[in-house]
Amino acid sequence: MNTENSLQHRPASMGHNLLLAVLLALIGVLLYRQLHPEFGPKYDAAAAARTVTPRGDLAADELSTIELFKQTSPSVVHITTTAVQQNIFTRDVMEIPAGTGSGFIWDDEGRIVTNLHVIREATGATVTLADNSSYGAVLVGFDPDHDIAVLKISAPKEKLKPIVIGSSRDLQVGQKVFAIGSPFEFDKTLTTGIISGLDRTINTGDTRLHGAIQTDAAINPGNSGGPLLDSAGRLVGVNTAIFSESGGSHGIGFAVPVDLVNLVVPDIIQDGTIDRPWLGVVVVENLWLDGARLKGVGVRFVMPDSPAGRAGLQALESDASSPVGWRGDRIVAINGKEIDSRRDMLSLLSQHRPGSTIELKIVRGNQIMDVKVLLESRPKGDQ
Repeated sequence: MNTENSLQHRPASMGHNLLLAVLLALIGVLLYRQLHPEFGPKYDAAAAARTVTPRGDLAADELSTIELFKQTSPSVVHITTTAVQQNIFTRDVMEIPAGTGSGFIWDDEGRIVTNLHVIREATGATVTLADNSSYGAVLVGFDPDHDIAVLKISAPKEKLKPIVIGSSRDLQVGQKVFAIGSPFEFDKTLTTGIISGLDRTINTGDTRLHGAIQTDAAINPGNSGGPLLDSAGRLVGVNTAIFSESGGSHGIGFAVPVDLVNLVVPDIIQDGTIDRPWLGVVVVENLWLDGARLKGVGVRFVMPDSPAGRAGLQALESDASSPVGWRGDRIVAINGKEIDSRRDMLSLLSQHRPGSTIELKIVRGNQIMDVKVLLESRPKGDQ
């Protein structure tokens, strides 16, 4: 009996010894961590904030940028749009958020300039000023060829600070520029960069814009319609598009040049539309010779008593005696800018107004000629 009892209690005794060994090991580890300098105490009641090192004065360019933002941001607005949607089950009609964008105050009458694509699909728009006050906007008019729209709000004049207008004709690649807007609805956002290129031609989806300013200042969704500024805080362009494979900024943004904006906005305010210049020709694209596509557009028809007719342009006609198989004119450039389609031609013409004189480069047979044309107001339905 005693032998059996001794055998029965031996496992319990071994378990107690093992537990005691584990406890001793833990105590040893804790003592080691407390005494060894590598681990030391975890907490220190005497801990205090680090001493702040004085920064010194801000750099001159930083001060300049800060001042530019303070002076210009009150002229920049945030635009939210709404659209009407019908519930397919209840047939109830409701307004839903449609999108956001940026814009800027044009004058103290409450006119706001933005991109047409910001408000194109909207049934309503709200403009939020720099002091966070909001006003319903009405559409004054738009210019689809240059993606420009003008809205109007009824706000107290003391809240309206028109943006300072600059010039785009003397911009230079490498010049510093600034963009203010509401990317991803983060309003009052400032980004900086340089002018990366000038006189770019971009396809906005609805039109082809000539003469665009290219910049690497970060432009993202929501920046559309906001101002591009020079280092003096003057408007030099309206941010309108980005080149991106992901939808975010890749450092390639484009702006409508301010000289063009300053040309079309007064017309929109006066008439709600643009007085387009008229050349008076019907053109044909995709001319081929010996298997090669020719540059420019062919003049298919010259309208009687038109600017083109008075300038002596000639329509294309078959002519077996001609080296090219026809006689007549092919327009290859306007004011030194090459064209390759009817849309190119109309886009370049839209940068001028009736009464302006332009220079066409034409090919007539084997001759290259420069012809000056005095533009007139465009009759309805004509080119």
